[in-house]
Amino acid sequence: MNESRIPELRRRRGWTQERLASESRVAVRTVQRLESGRDASLDSLSLIAAALSVSVGELFDEVEGADFGDAVQGLQDREEQQARRDALTGAWKRVYTGCGVLVSIAVIALISVHRAPGVGILVIAAYWVAGKALFEVLVRLVLDPRLDVRFPLSVPSATSRWQQVRGGLMRHRVSRSVPASTTAARGPKDTLESE
Repeated sequence: MNESRIPELRRRRGWTQERLASESRVAVRTVQRLESGRDASLDSLSLIAAALSVSVGELFDEVEGADFGDAVQGLQDREEQQARRDALTGAWKRVYTGCGVLVSIAVIALISVHRAPGVGILVIAAYWVAGKALFEVLVRLVLDPRLDVRFPLSVPSATSRWQQVRGGLMRHRVSRSVPASTTAARGPKDTLESE
């Protein structure tokens, strides 16, 4: 049996098991199993560790079995690679935004001196609409494959804010419309876990 630090980490934040389950998007039953020292999926461990702002390894004082220790180390490696990949992708997005701001300022300056009043607005709109679409295509076709090679354990981040918002709304809608006992019984990451 693994020696879990989850109850200690949870209480340090002043959270109940239900709050930890909610924050980490796992079932309350999963939190209870982990706190009693039983196993759960690595995905569930990763979600709980993220909610508690610790690494997966810090969730346990003592871990039985070399396979589990290796899996935890692999999960930590994946998280590190994902963080580096997200940082690089974010840097490219900031470059795109910075260039857009410069283009917009330059066009507004030209409009203010009556050089290109009608065309100027079209240039700004074209950059932010067509440029965004082109940027997304370049990220998916050029940047993501290179990052896949450099960080093989990572996955491409959601590049669309709409996808992120829509995902959050769907989780919110499900949690509001389904009774808590039903949601807890079929948590999103608990389908493959053993009871």
